[in-house]
Amino acid sequence: MIPIQSSELRACDPLSDMLALLDVRSFLSRRIEASGPWALRFPAYRHMKFGGVIEGTRWLWTESGAGMLELEAGDFYLLTDGGPYCFASDRDAVPMDGLGVMDRHLQADGVVRFGSGAPRSVGVGGRFVLDDETSGLLLSMLPPLLHIRGSDPQAGALRAALALITHETETRRPGTAAIGSGICAIILVNILRLHLAGGERPSGWLGALNDRRVGAAIRAMHCDLARRWRVAELAAAVGMSRTAFADRFRRLVGLAPLEYLIHWRMMKAREALKRERAPLADIAAAIGYESETAFSLAFKRKFGESPGRYRKRQQQVVAPQVD
Repeated sequence: MIPIQSSELRACDPLSDMLALLDVRSFLSRRIEASGPWALRFPAYRHMKFGGVIEGTRWLWTESGAGMLELEAGDFYLLTDGGPYCFASDRDAVPMDGLGVMDRHLQADGVVRFGSGAPRSVGVGGRFVLDDETSGLLLSMLPPLLHIRGSDPQAGALRAALALITHETETRRPGTAAIGSGICAIILVNILRLHLAGGERPSGWLGALNDRRVGAAIRAMHCDLARRWRVAELAAAVGMSRTAFADRFRRLVGLAPLEYLIHWRMMKAREALKRERAPLADIAAAIGYESETAFSLAFKRKFGESPGRYRKRQQQVVAPQVD
């Protein structure tokens, strides 16, 4: 048995692995400058919506009853339940059709401006569209509504991102859309980091990443999917007995260590079949299967069809339109 090196417990980044697997696409929406009393309702959406408050305050709530937040300048939010949601200057206001208001009040400079008088509220938002087949890997582990306060000492990167978005949406120079997409990716990673560091630990393996021992074992497996991992060697590497490690892993992740390994191998295999033309034998070897047959059987147990059939079906799928 080859011992696990300490670098293997630190080097890999499962969060980045997961975001790559999800094929996250980011889209920055319009800047909205609202004055006086107002309230807007927006319809259901795919996957995730996010935004930040540049100036003033606003209320945010979801029709699913996930909660009601008062957002202040510098704050960010992340919506994940896919249902309709509302913004307002006053939480008792009756919302109007948000998309209709945006269409009617879109200005030549690309900013949506409406209303008059005080108070004034300025915000910007966007959306993250994920791969439909794997979106549950993230969405199932997040609450329907996340609130990151701009005053949080750890939110420096988000404050910097909001400042850059503010500048870009004020100037609207060539390349704003490309820059906006890049900023959105920074925002998502930092919202997830702050959520991981917060008091309410996420469920599943996302929350387990913050556990010193289980997180280290997850990183080791992600670092070398082709390795013939044993529970005993993972336990020894993180300084635990086999039984204690297996129990802790299952409690935090929801799967036994080798069940998690098989699950992640299958996720990576499906990604490779969808995006690459490598022979099945090469994909099998890359994720730890000694034969194409063993890999095919494991894949069919997980997804109900053979790797070859899945690949052929993916080649026939027309890329979906973004809502």
